Amino acid sequence: MTRSVLIIWIIVPIQLAAIAFFLWDVGAGIIGLRTEPISWRLREGIEVGSALGLIIGFVVGLRLLLLTIRRNRVIEGQLRAASGAFAELLEERFQTWGLTPAERDVAWFTLKGFSINEIAELRKTSDGTGKAQSYAI
Repeated sequence: MTRSVLIIWIIVPIQLAAIAFFLWDVGAGIIGLRTEPISWRLREGIEVGSALGLIIGFVVGLRLLLLTIRRNRVIEGQLRAASGAFAELLEERFQTWGLTPAERDVAWFTLKGFSINEIAELRKTSDGTGKAQSYAI
């Protein structure tokens, strides 16, 4: 378990307790559940602790959000680099296999998941041409 996750598991119950206190305090005052008032010192201590718990939770949550955004940017950059490397590798293979430019187009469209009919439409060729080039690949 990472340190950030551990901190979250510590802070979340504190925040839940703070929320429960504030909701109980408001609800008990509205419906009259409270039969005996608590001392003002205890009340102030609970309110200060609850407020601190909420503030700490907000700060930690914001920090983790910013770290996650930064991490996502790094991962997206790595994914772009891997995607570029994959494209370069495929181009090398296409050259090794001696594919024509038309066959390369068909290969790329096939890798992207297009059907033979869709490839023919995109390339403005007949279905038969698309099938022939696909089989040649």
